[in-house]
Amino acid sequence: MPAASRDTAAAPGGACDVLVIGGGPAGSTVAALLARQGRRVVLVEKEHHPRFHIGESLLPANGPLFDRLGVRAEVERIGMPKWGVEFVSPQHGAPSRLEFADAWDKSMPYAWQVRRSELDQILFRHAAASGATTVEGCRVRGVHFDADGVDVVAQLDDGAPVRWRAAFVVDASGRDTLLANQLGSKQRNPRHNSAALFGHFRGARRLEGKHAGNISIFWFQHGWFWFIPLADGTTSVGATCWPHYLKRRDKPLAEFFADTIAMSPELSARLQGAELVDGRVHATGNYSYGSTVCQGERWLMLGDAYAFVDPVFSSGVHLAMTSAFEGAQVVQAFFEQPAALPAARRRFEAVMAKGPREFSWFIFRMTNPVMRDLFMQPRNPLGVQSAVLSLLAGDIYGRTPFWGALRLFKLIYWVSTLAQAPRAFKAWRMRRQLVADGGALPGETVMAERR
Repeated sequence: MPAASRDTAAAPGGACDVLVIGGGPAGSTVAALLARQGRRVVLVEKEHHPRFHIGESLLPANGPLFDRLGVRAEVERIGMPKWGVEFVSPQHGAPSRLEFADAWDKSMPYAWQVRRSELDQILFRHAAASGATTVEGCRVRGVHFDADGVDVVAQLDDGAPVRWRAAFVVDASGRDTLLANQLGSKQRNPRHNSAALFGHFRGARRLEGKHAGNISIFWFQHGWFWFIPLADGTTSVGATCWPHYLKRRDKPLAEFFADTIAMSPELSARLQGAELVDGRVHATGNYSYGSTVCQGERWLMLGDAYAFVDPVFSSGVHLAMTSAFEGAQVVQAFFEQPAALPAARRRFEAVMAKGPREFSWFIFRMTNPVMRDLFMQPRNPLGVQSAVLSLLAGDIYGRTPFWGALRLFKLIYWVSTLAQAPRAFKAWRMRRQLVADGGALPGETVMAERR
């Protein structure tokens, strides 16, 4: 297939080599990479940057990806340094504080908390600067494949229809999951079912000194809270809960959120005297899902367009950008090295499966009292705590040799579970019942998010 010249990049309604759906971290990253390869790339975003988005906590492993893109300095400018994580449990007398510097790889000691509106705008503008044609306020309505290419049907803000003819399509539409919905491949995660409500506060009490930007996780009886300090002085606070709890809501969302926060005395103390920004509380429900496929003859799914489990370990942006780097290799092989395409596709599938799999093992057990004890009373025999920190840092695609120690941690978990069998079984049975009780929030519009 002939290489396309960047100087003939498509105007709306024209032809292009690659059309990317979604201007979040996955879409903007892959668009920048492909434009650098000389592809004619069109990047289509349904909203206008900057736009609100949740998912503000990054991982240390994002740093090398920002370096490769050339945007690290801009992220540093908008970000709040995040050196570690604090866990707070009502069943334990003191919080547990872990630092990324204690992971196996010492070269990634910190990450950032960011306003996603700012980060996503940086990445989107960088894609344009790299040579991609960017179109905002344009929602893709459908993708139609034939033997020679792909027709993409979209609609502008003013209602005007737009069509592109592309050789390849990348779906980075996030929780809109455009292709997964069109193909019928989207499935609710049978092992996890959560909903969330969240808002931003001014005047929240943070940790002191170097740790002021650390994320805090507060367990409570219906799930867990996040507490994410941002550089502008506001703090993102959210509750991830079992849907059955949120279905019980019988009052305005802001009042219900305040009542939920009151269930965590430690979090309530942090928010004493704090003000909810604009009085706004957001809600999203039933958000754990996956697609049975991630690629096809002329298309790929990236990031949340393929799968999303739970935000507890802040993995969303890292997995999205990693999928973009790997996906760019598939597209390059499609255009330039057909003989290498099967191997590139196999690598892409392995990457797409690995991230959700490795994080999910912990996510599925985060509300188990045995796992909670291990996080609240950390020990480091044979490097097991450092191995867990390596995973929490996002260091799962490199060559850091922590996997043996991580398997040992899992063995410790299972042995501890057997030692506390009645307690663990009760928690498992309750979780199984709650996962089966799915659904969106009554009376609320479920937010479509690209995390």
